Amino acid sequence: MHTFIKDISTKVDQEVTLKGWLNNKRSSGKIAFLEIRDGSGFIQAIVVKDSVGEALWNLVENSTQESSVVVTGTISKHPKQEHTYELQVASYELLHKSEEYPIAKKEHGPEFLMENRHLWLRSKRQWAILRIRDVVETAVNEYLHMQGFIRTDSPIFTPNACEGTTTLFAVPYFDLGEAYLSQSGQLYSEAVISSVGRCYDFGPVFRAEKSTTKRHLTEFWMMDAEAAFVLHDENMDLQEGLIKHIVTSCLEKCITEFSILERNPEPLKAVVEKPFTRLTYDDAIKTLNENGSDIKYGEDLGNDDEVILTQNSEVPVFIHKWPKAIKPFYVKRDPNNDELALNVDLIGIEGSGELIGGAQREDNIDFLLERIKHEGLNEADYDWYLDLRKYGSVPHSGFGLGVERMVRWMSGAEHIRECIPFPRVVNRVKP
Repeated sequence: MHTFIKDISTKVDQEVTLKGWLNNKRSSGKIAFLEIRDGSGFIQAIVVKDSVGEALWNLVENSTQESSVVVTGTISKHPKQEHTYELQVASYELLHKSEEYPIAKKEHGPEFLMENRHLWLRSKRQWAILRIRDVVETAVNEYLHMQGFIRTDSPIFTPNACEGTTTLFAVPYFDLGEAYLSQSGQLYSEAVISSVGRCYDFGPVFRAEKSTTKRHLTEFWMMDAEAAFVLHDENMDLQEGLIKHIVTSCLEKCITEFSILERNPEPLKAVVEKPFTRLTYDDAIKTLNENGSDIKYGEDLGNDDEVILTQNSEVPVFIHKWPKAIKPFYVKRDPNNDELALNVDLIGIEGSGELIGGAQREDNIDFLLERIKHEGLNEADYDWYLDLRKYGSVPHSGFGLGVERMVRWMSGAEHIRECIPFPRVVNRVKP
């Protein structure tokens, strides 16, 4: 049996065996300091030449960065750093001597690092971001189950568009012509709620947008939730609760990761403690115009607009009740203003941008048909979706959370490509 580095605080003064990789090495000729990584964490292992003998010392000296090793020794507390531990090495086995590692301890350009993404993932920074991603996804599952949702995943191949026909990836599908890679599982989740009441899916979605911004990927992970008998305001309540739960989980479980990333957790604490701001689209446009934005009514928010709306806010900001003309066909109209839609975008603080998009769905088949025809969509493509309004239609709402955007905010990463293990962008599909 071997010990995981994450558990060494309970093994002080005990002999343990660690299995992992040599992350870094420094040697004075008499003492070697090895940084060992095993996936669960990092530890400094100390090798004293006079204590281990010539043969073991030479093995250590000949070990290269990223060599795989088995190290046995006694765990001790660091003499100066609290909650830090070291391994006093007694035996050392070199499982595989690594070739010269291409990612050196120096600055590399983003293209080089992306080309070597399969190796770049081993760095402390990427290790920390991957672990934050896991905490985010786990928190999403926890919260939704607490709110009575069950997970029912949606297909990747779809016959039609959900978000807009211009951003579809078309693929040949046997003798049936073309199918498309999913933009969202929302429409399918709307079908499932008539069975289970509340559901969500969690998986990859695809957008054929030729965008190269630091917030866009062509393949990313989305969580889409849908709930029967939930109206517009309660939909925002669910979204706010989800974000607070994710942030709370990261504050509790990602202390080490935040430290590695030099991510200041203080701004996140207010997110948990204070209610989110709720602005109508009308009020948002007025605020933007008053603060120098040239945005016009009926336009979507740009990155600069999102920054203006959140720059002085301690909490994310909901922008809701947008003009129906710029929202998808399935969004319900505001009963108090037929020109507005009961949709909502949640804009995060610290420049994180849009985190969630959601809406109350149109449950009236006549209005839904009107919107489908108005947008020039083929009614036959949505016959199954229209069936949902024929057989027991109910008021319902839903929302989608972009996982990588949430991870980018939690980790403080500058570019979203660091927030998914193997990013797919306009100019890259490898490794």
